[in-house]
Amino acid sequence: MLSSTPTPPDPDSLVDRRRLKRQVTGWRFAAVVAAVAAIAAAVGRFELLGGEDHVALVQVSGIIVDDQDRTRTIKRIGDEAGVKALIVRIDSPGGTVVGGESLFRHLRTVAEKKPVVAVLGEVAASGGYMVALAADHIVAREGTLTGSIGVIMQSTDITGLLAKLGIEAEAIKSGPLKAVPSPLERLSDEGRAATRRLVDDMHQMFTAMVAERRGLPLPRATELADGRVFTGRQARAAGLVDTIGGEEEARQWLTERGISRRLPSRKIQIERDDDFWPSLVRSAIQGVTGKTYLSERLTLDGLVALWHPDLWVR
Repeated sequence: MLSSTPTPPDPDSLVDRRRLKRQVTGWRFAAVVAAVAAIAAAVGRFELLGGEDHVALVQVSGIIVDDQDRTRTIKRIGDEAGVKALIVRIDSPGGTVVGGESLFRHLRTVAEKKPVVAVLGEVAASGGYMVALAADHIVAREGTLTGSIGVIMQSTDITGLLAKLGIEAEAIKSGPLKAVPSPLERLSDEGRAATRRLVDDMHQMFTAMVAERRGLPLPRATELADGRVFTGRQARAAGLVDTIGGEEEARQWLTERGISRRLPSRKIQIERDDDFWPSLVRSAIQGVTGKTYLSERLTLDGLVALWHPDLWVR
């Protein structure tokens, strides 16, 4: 009886098989990650829409811009019966005027239905303070930097530099005030006056918000709205905040308005339906490097309500 010797496997086949196995494993891992992410997102939505009664916590940090995803989430917080109150944690130097104004308006809509209290962190200045004005009660740390009530519009005149380089810029415009101010042309007296009117108009709006929400006479609010920053202690003395403290003091104020301390606090994540993977990548990069590659301040355009704007990469 003849015996056959097994044919040794072809080395190339072994390499291909191992490569295929690694690819299948990689796809399985990716599928598991996607499934976990989908479940987490679904759980987050369920917690926002239902569940036990609770106090919602929303974080406002970094540069404030008009954020439709955040707006949608805040609207749902206002409509959810299980949310008995809202604590807004603010740690922001400000941002665009429209971003701060939009967030202010939507938080005021929530405040018409349930108590809203703001807790200021290290910085809640300019547009960050504008957002805090939406709350029925403002709590700040003694060392919180706040205030900076004002509006700014900046431009850079590089015409002198271009002239030294032998470069001449030219623009065909429909009118003398089109695209003013521009770094490619010297600011005329007419352009400066028009830009000043823009800034003054938004500053008047901001100052009126301070006077109305903080119960201050307009002349006093105008005096405080000269762009200076205040510590939490100074802001408390000036009537810009109500209490020195943190979240514990915020819960105490809510208790005085019938919101039991036994109610759990629940941090609400902003729902971003179409930005999951880009956000995940950005978060991973920041988690590893501790930086963003471009300062958020570089993305701002137009009128801004921002304390200490700089162009350095964080």
